[in-house]
Amino acid sequence: MHANERETMILGLVAERDFVSFSELERVMAASAATIRRDLTRLAQEGHILRVRGGVKTTQPLPNDTAANLIGTRRLLGVPFQENQQLHRTEKEAIGKAAAKLCVAGEAVMIDGGSTTLQMCPHIASLGLQVLTNSLHIVAGLIDQPDTRILVPSGAVFAEQNIILSAFGDDGMPRFHAPKLFMGAASIGPLGIMQLDIILVASERRFIDRADEIIVLVDSSKFSAPSGHVVCELERIDTIVTDNGITDDTRKMLEAAGVKVVIAA
Repeated sequence: MHANERETMILGLVAERDFVSFSELERVMAASAATIRRDLTRLAQEGHILRVRGGVKTTQPLPNDTAANLIGTRRLLGVPFQENQQLHRTEKEAIGKAAAKLCVAGEAVMIDGGSTTLQMCPHIASLGLQVLTNSLHIVAGLIDQPDTRILVPSGAVFAEQNIILSAFGDDGMPRFHAPKLFMGAASIGPLGIMQLDIILVASERRFIDRADEIIVLVDSSKFSAPSGHVVCELERIDTIVTDNGITDDTRKMLEAAGVKVVIAA
């Protein structure tokens, strides 16, 4: 993560919370303590924040709606959902169906927003799942299923992806732990799964922290997509569900990292 991206996260978090602890900055930013201290020193010298015992605080508290607007008016990087939904549609539908077969009736799962994870919805109606999701598209796909219980976090709605994100803190996330997390990715490579926008990275890391098993749903084009910010390493992933366009070299790379590869029929 570059210095300007770290500073944006720090300023946004302080604006949203008024005070943030140093330990939370370490956890959310996935940077070294020395790096964060240098960032904080620079921002304090420029008058943007105040260093206080245990953390930092804003120099001038903002109204709640103003702090929220710092997040809610920001556009996420990447392809808008409606456009992305039409790309590789046949492969995504098959991947969603295959991923749904990994669910166990009656269990609690998390389904991260995405055009591929959305395709799970019609195939889990009979399972009586409890689903935590940040996607309004997935909520719409599940809302008519009488046996599916839906939970959503609080936060700002990002209209171009139709997802709810608490960009920097996790206070809006329900106290929830699940045996499985189903998520997508902008790209996958030797460093792990990646997203283009740092706000998505922070949100998905919070989901990962609440799951026992990480299941990633991606069509094979994502293995050659441009890289981005690393969400987690390959070794943290348990299963990848993809299509038969995956190359032998890519499959060997994943299996060498201990990832189970499921090919959707």
